[in-house]
Amino acid sequence: MAVWCRTHAMANFRSQLANLAFETESTQLPRAFSRFFSLFSTTTVTASPARTTTTTPNIGRLNHVAIAVPNLEEAAATYKNTLGAHVSEPQSLPEHGVKVVFVQLANAKLELLEPLGKDSPISGFLAKNPAGGMHHICLEVAMDHVRTSTTVRPLSTDPKIGAHGNPVFFLHPKDMHGVLTEFEEVKKQ
Repeated sequence: MAVWCRTHAMANFRSQLANLAFETESTQLPRAFSRFFSLFSTTTVTASPARTTTTTPNIGRLNHVAIAVPNLEEAAATYKNTLGAHVSEPQSLPEHGVKVVFVQLANAKLELLEPLGKDSPISGFLAKNPAGGMHHICLEVAMDHVRTSTTVRPLSTDPKIGAHGNPVFFLHPKDMHGVLTEFEEVKKQ
């Protein structure tokens, strides 16, 4: 019964998340997300499977997908000219060692990252991937809930302020099936 409840809860949560975060025809999420979502899903079992309650506290939407690029100006022009996307002004984030540009699409946001020097984590990524590529995903969360989780390792103990002015921190990719995952706390409205 416990296996059924967990499977049912994950299927229900995937469906809810797909409806909220992705406006595509497919409701299947990549396999890498499965473990992540199971960490923050809780299932309460009552007398029968028909009365299973699932709660998924404090997980918001997909905020953005970040792409590391060797030349920010060139990449921004490509996204603007090829996709007709709105591209923000470049913003330097010395605390993170990057310069960023946000590309706003109809139902998604991309973050283009260029290193601000040799010590930037993006420099190391580009050394292994000279043409650039997907660097991380960012999910909106309630930090208080995330800080109490002991199942994944953060890359730093304290959140930093991100490009949107909100606290952010990253989870170790080894705990997230190879996906570097950023959590961003979004102010409640």
